[in-house]
Amino acid sequence: MRGRPRSEEARRAILDTALRICHRDGYQQVTIKAIADEAGVGRQTVYRWWPDKAQVLLDALIDLREREPRLDEDTGDALRDIERILARTFALTQESTGRALVGLMAEAQNDPALSDRLQGTVIGPQRDVLHRFLRQGVEAGQLAENVPLPLVVDFAFGTMWYRLLSKHAPVDDRLAADITAAIARLLAR
Repeated sequence: MRGRPRSEEARRAILDTALRICHRDGYQQVTIKAIADEAGVGRQTVYRWWPDKAQVLLDALIDLREREPRLDEDTGDALRDIERILARTFALTQESTGRALVGLMAEAQNDPALSDRLQGTVIGPQRDVLHRFLRQGVEAGQLAENVPLPLVVDFAFGTMWYRLLSKHAPVDDRLAADITAAIARLLAR
């Protein structure tokens, strides 16, 4: 790495500030200058570590996921685990991550490298956890694989994405409960 080593305090300030600005003002309003000014660091400090706002926000989402309590622990009740992971994921979209996710997803449509990184670090791991809970439910005899499990994952997160993009209805605990109930019917034994 070139230059001085990263200051963990500056890194944390930059990542938290980027998410805060995005949540407050929207993805389009996030700039490196705004991040640097609000985080109390120089623009060169941000540019030394990240080439653009998309990479700052993506690293902020990765960092947030790593700081969140683990939700991938199996309680033995597949439907309860599914609702728990959906509810927490949906809550995060309302608390801090929704506008960043939507902005990054839009930008990723024209940036294959960003798309791959977003899928590999943020979207894919969430999909994998939900798929694992579904698979464990099938293997434990709680659920039946009446439809392909990847399609069920698409149904759950596709509904979230549709609501985040169209803003026609909330992405909340009620949605998590409704999707879980629908999954229970789709995969009923």
